[in-house]
Formats: sequence, structure tokens, C-alpha cells
Amino acid sequence: MPLTDLGANELVDYRPELNDPTGFDDFWRRTLAEARSHDGAIKVERVTAQHMLRTVEVDDLRFPGWNGEPVAAWLLRPRGAAGPLPVVITYIGYGGGRGLPTDHLLWSAAGYAQLVVDSRGQGHDTPDRGLGDGTQWVEGFMTRGIDSPDDYYYRRLITDCVRAVDAVAQLPGLDSRRIVVAGGSQGGGLALAVAGLAGDRVAAVMPDVPFLCHFRRATAICDEGPYQEIAKYLRWHSRHRVEPAFDTLDYFDGVHFARRATAPTLFSVALMDPICPPSTVYAAFNRYAGADRTMTVWPFGDHGGGLGSNPPVQLAWLRERGLAPDL
Repeated sequence: MPLTDLGANELVDYRPELNDPTGFDDFWRRTLAEARSHDGAIKVERVTAQHMLRTVEVDDLRFPGWNGEPVAAWLLRPRGAAGPLPVVITYIGYGGGRGLPTDHLLWSAAGYAQLVVDSRGQGHDTPDRGLGDGTQWVEGFMTRGIDSPDDYYYRRLITDCVRAVDAVAQLPGLDSRRIVVAGGSQGGGLALAVAGLAGDRVAAVMPDVPFLCHFRRATAICDEGPYQEIAKYLRWHSRHRVEPAFDTLDYFDGVHFARRATAPTLFSVALMDPICPPSTVYAAFNRYAGADRTMTVWPFGDHGGGLGSNPPVQLAWLRERGLAPDL
């Protein structure tokens, strides 16, 4: 995969001027207030035995998300660990859901609790019932409700992800002062959004090759991946609604969330990534409001980033910031 974006030296200084959409903070304040107004209990069911795991305890968790609708998650903890444990909330890449507990054993092996959040409509266990005005002319999720920020799909999904932080604060054995939000691709973009919306309730954020950043540039230069859904929509069905579509997307752009995020952050970027171009990642990183920000660069990485080399970097970085489990 050749380099298809800006050179390394240009990326370090890439800071596009993106103006906040009108009423951005009020929009999200209203959105989260509406979600929190719905009563709903967190439901927890122990399912370890079903997966024959001897060193990990697994709970099937359902917490209230958008509109109070239940969101599925796995809660994994080292068996017999004395709490309160630091917890890594993991958000999932595009087109996937929480999968099986056996897909997510790294963090519990390292002594952390982990909450793996299903993606509504993408995973099997959390349907997307709030279809808004139904606008969707191409496959996927990128154009669902794109005619209005109130109806747009990612309003619902990002709300679910913030509500996961709310849920952790109510769960016994977890340390609400040591919440880390993380994910790759779409999951990285969601982690960045949560960091911008949840404020000091997030102790650290680790977005890997994050999606959902600098929509205008990504849609213009990507020739594969989900950003192409937006290009197809505007090419085939809504040629005269280019600006209204991007006006909607601005409310969900990681660059704007980054400007509001202050927790220590460890980004990663792959310089040969054809799906989340490195300039879009740097657009968010270079606008990140927190002083403690680090970028891991994988010069020959594609959308897989650093693959198995990345977790050791993350574990060491968290330990340096006092966010490792107590021994």
C-alpha cells in the first residue's frame, strides 16, 4: 500500500481551520440530558461458564443508552481480583459488534476490567430502532438520517458510548476515577467523542487510527472504506445538498470533540492507511486540547495500524500515567 496522503513532515503541522458548528455544545448538552432523563436499570448476568474461561469472569451487561434503550456490553474482569479495578471501555470498529468474550481477553489478562460496548445496529445484540427520518440511499450507516443532526445515526451511537461511562460509575468493583476509553477505527473516533463529552470523568483516551475525523477531507480523498458511502450519497442522490450534509456531519467530527478533550491521550496513526487517511487523524490530534498527548506512528502500517505491536505500547503508556492495576 503506497503513501497516498501528505508527507510525514507536513502531517506533523497539519491543522485545518474547521469552525465549530452553530450550537455544538448546546446540541450535545441537550442530547445527553434527554438520554439521561430515561430511567433504566443496569442488568448484569454472569456468563463465564458458557465460555469455559478459568482466569476471567464475564458478565453480560445491558445498560440504558439512547432514548433509554438497552445497549449490550461484555464486562470482563480477572477472576478473584480485588477491586476497585481500572476499567478500559472499548468501542468497536465499523460494521462490528461486541462479538464474543473470547475476542477480548487482553485487558483482563493485564489486570484491568474491560467493558466492551456493542454498536447499535452494527452488532447483533443492540438494534437501532431510532431511524429518524429514514434518510439512507446507500449501504451502511454513514448516511442514516444525514439530513439533520437530530436524526443522524451517530447521534444515537455516540450517546450510547457516553452512557457507558455513566454505567461504569454504578458498577461495583470498578474504579470510576480510572476510566480509559479506547478503540480502533470507528472505535477510536467514538473514544475521542466520549473524551470530548465526558470531561474529567475520563482518565485517559486511546484512539487508534481513528475514524470520524475531518469528514470533508476524508470523503474527498478516500477511495475505499465507509467514507465512500457519503460520496456515493452525494454523487447519486443529493448533488445539491452537499453543504447541508456536511453541516450535519460537523456535529460528529472528531476534530471538534478533540478541541474539548483534556484527558491524557495516546493516538496512533498508520501512514499507509487508505481508510482513515493520516491527515484526518492529525487534524484531530493537532487540535487536541489536553497537554499530555502522544502519537504512535506506524510508517508502513495500513488500516491495521501497529497490529499486535500496539498493545505493549498502550500498556506501558498507561503504567507511566499511574493507570495500571494495583499489584
